Amino acid sequence: MGSEEFEIHVADWQESQSVILSIRRTVFIREQGVPEELEWDGLDPACLHLVAWNRRGEPIGTARMQPDGRIGRMAVLNDWRGHGVGRALLSRLLDEASAKGLSRVCLAAQTYALGFYQKQGFQVVGESFLDAGIPHRMMFLELPSRLPEAPR
Repeated sequence: MGSEEFEIHVADWQESQSVILSIRRTVFIREQGVPEELEWDGLDPACLHLVAWNRRGEPIGTARMQPDGRIGRMAVLNDWRGHGVGRALLSRLLDEASAKGLSRVCLAAQTYALGFYQKQGFQVVGESFLDAGIPHRMMFLELPSRLPEAPR
């Protein structure tokens, strides 16, 4: 499985809510034991959402970004982990953040995933903390400034 085997799309929350929630329910609630009341934080309608789809048209991953550039809820179904889906989701979120003119993004990474984010250029800040009983660290990434387009 490689990147040619899946596609990343910006998803409309209203249209794609059931797909996004299904992936997050599988990964966060069932696999990681996150309580439902913590997973459903009420922020989703204001966020930019991405969904990764395999070539059979099945959803395999999702991620979101809040308007202020906070990335979160990155979830990839187990069978697709290690195949570049998370990296592709993150890359697309960074492209979207740059397109919106954001200069910095941040995220709360589960500590086991610190290396993944560091490979993408994120830096750790602050001490470890528990979120839903899972150790996390805050991370940030300064985005390259976009030059304004030349007038035509």
